[in-house]
Amino acid sequence: MFELSTPDWNSVAQTEITGKCQLLPSGEVLIQTNHGELTLSISEMGVRIQNEHQFTVNDYGILVNQPSVFAASITSSSTHTQIIAQNHSIEIQHRPFAFEWKKSGEIKQKTPNDGHFVRQFRLPPMAKTPQGWLFSIDLGAEEAVYGLGEKWSGLNKRGQLIRSYNHDALGVNAEISYKNTPFAWSPKGWGLFVHTPSPVTHAVGYAAWSQRGYSVLIEDQALDIFLLDGENGAQIIEQYTHLTGRSPVPPLWSLGLILSKAYYKDVPELLATAKAVRDNHLPCDVITLDGRAWQDTDTRFAFEWDPKRFDNPAAVIDALKEQNFKVCIWEYPLVSVQNKLFDEMARKGWLLKDKRTGEAYRYKWDTSAFAEVLTPLPESGIVDFTHPEAYQFWLTSHKPLFDLGVDMIKADFGEQVEDDNMLAHNGDSGNRLHNVYSLLYNRCVYEAAEKYSKTGPFLFSRSAWTGSQRFPSQWGGDPQADWGGLIGSIRGALSWGMSGAPFFATDVGGFYKDTRDSILFARWTQAAVFSAHIRLHGIGQREPWSYATDAENAANKAIKLRYQLMPYIYNTMKQSSKSGLPVMRAMALAFPDQRLAHSFELQFMFGDSLLVAPCTNPEGRVDVYLPQGNWTRFPNKQKYAGHQVLELTLELDEIAVFVPEHHSIPIGVNVENVEMLTVDYEHTDNLPHWPDHDINQ
Repeated sequence: MFELSTPDWNSVAQTEITGKCQLLPSGEVLIQTNHGELTLSISEMGVRIQNEHQFTVNDYGILVNQPSVFAASITSSSTHTQIIAQNHSIEIQHRPFAFEWKKSGEIKQKTPNDGHFVRQFRLPPMAKTPQGWLFSIDLGAEEAVYGLGEKWSGLNKRGQLIRSYNHDALGVNAEISYKNTPFAWSPKGWGLFVHTPSPVTHAVGYAAWSQRGYSVLIEDQALDIFLLDGENGAQIIEQYTHLTGRSPVPPLWSLGLILSKAYYKDVPELLATAKAVRDNHLPCDVITLDGRAWQDTDTRFAFEWDPKRFDNPAAVIDALKEQNFKVCIWEYPLVSVQNKLFDEMARKGWLLKDKRTGEAYRYKWDTSAFAEVLTPLPESGIVDFTHPEAYQFWLTSHKPLFDLGVDMIKADFGEQVEDDNMLAHNGDSGNRLHNVYSLLYNRCVYEAAEKYSKTGPFLFSRSAWTGSQRFPSQWGGDPQADWGGLIGSIRGALSWGMSGAPFFATDVGGFYKDTRDSILFARWTQAAVFSAHIRLHGIGQREPWSYATDAENAANKAIKLRYQLMPYIYNTMKQSSKSGLPVMRAMALAFPDQRLAHSFELQFMFGDSLLVAPCTNPEGRVDVYLPQGNWTRFPNKQKYAGHQVLELTLELDEIAVFVPEHHSIPIGVNVENVEMLTVDYEHTDNLPHWPDHDINQ
């Protein structure tokens, strides 16, 4: 594993061009180097650089589209080569390799101009290292960089050292996270995407390497880099998601409240909770049976209901259906050695193998994470999704669950492929399999939902990699139940959205270290109303009536508003499905030309028409920047001029939401679940619209 430290750049083997560049019939340019053959191509997407290894390894279907290559011409001298294609030109220096890419005469990207006393460049423009390929591009003095997956700290990654490597992060308090992708972009009009399953380390203006450059270290022998071309973040995300795929529109019922906790211990508690939801008239569409709620922890996961608690699972599902609940159940891609399924799958070669023995690998959990709260998990095998038969078995094993009436799967974990001793059926292991395993897992479970669900496919996954945005939706796992957990969750949602993933949900109220903070719960609920999906979840109760009365009232008011906004949210999701834009849009994404707005990283646009500034402190204080133009407070219709910062103090049941002048919001009806709807939310022309129509809460 690459250590996040300062490498010795004097010792790396810089790439040099060793022969004449050749134009191929495909339009690509073949480049002979001391590190083998490279191809460079120019397309409507921008510039792509690949090596020969890229075509001989498992690519896992990360790309769903290939760019159309422009016809090019080349001119070479002994020291430089120029490539021209349409209005693009690339000037390449031979020794060491360096480049300058221009579009219509303007520089789009280039090798960092960070001179050094000992060598021409402080950062090698391109090099082979013991860990893999190094590639560097330039950063302007104040240039921001966004993306790189679900990250909890500042949205602008400038100055950060980030490793694209999925972790069971156990919270939102560090650099590690569950959902990563080696895709980043700048408001200056370029994006960088590394097409790889392998870990990538990003030194984004990281001063210990170079504050003037952005370097990626790709821990693979294969090289496939896209430099994307767009005027702003929205265009670059559109390019990236054209390459890696976009999400279908989730079913309407998934927009409703998802109720969960870790966990309902038995059937009486589950049914009592469902009854209380309806008795209290809480709008809610989904109730969740978490891992221990329906599985025997010692023998999971084998698609089996715990016989000690569920002698008749169908009756339980029917009882929930009678109350208009959709049902979500939990799974993970591991099989306990205590279950007979382990031996069966091991015999057929359907589990990852131990390189040393050739037998099924036995994964041992780090029990320090479980402490007093979570049950220690058994030694387990890991499903090998690279094995076609294992993949198909896992997919079809979902059929009895969907036949029973289950509506959605919460696909947990997927970060456990961490050992180079693990070997997959396709020959990959360790780092090359670790990240992409999440994509294979997401794809398998979503395809099962597509094939067998009676109410429309929908997936909740925690771990994700490039392309996982094609299988909606994802949630941010395990935040601490405090204000920092709320703030980290908002940043994680926005960062994931800036990385090409349109849909996200948080654990409302926080997952662990719950202190029953009623104000925090109310504010978290209000913030989550303005996310693609909303789920109340954590260790302990998350029903609003389990908190203080004023917090219960504030949360109920917010959730009712959520249901009235469903037609707006649903149509925003349709837009996201077409463009790749997230539902929650950070200010740098929503207002690319208003630089002052970019520094307000906790507020966001929710679709085109709602600016949301969540309250992230117990005092109710909110500072909200209104971009240029005129704005109306939602829903009370106060008027404000833009280009100013408002300092607000909110009552517990108040929200800070604003609408641009001349925008209107379609308003749905007050219902307690989507089964009660008699209105078509596919078309909003016949619905009442705010501000002409008052919100009735």
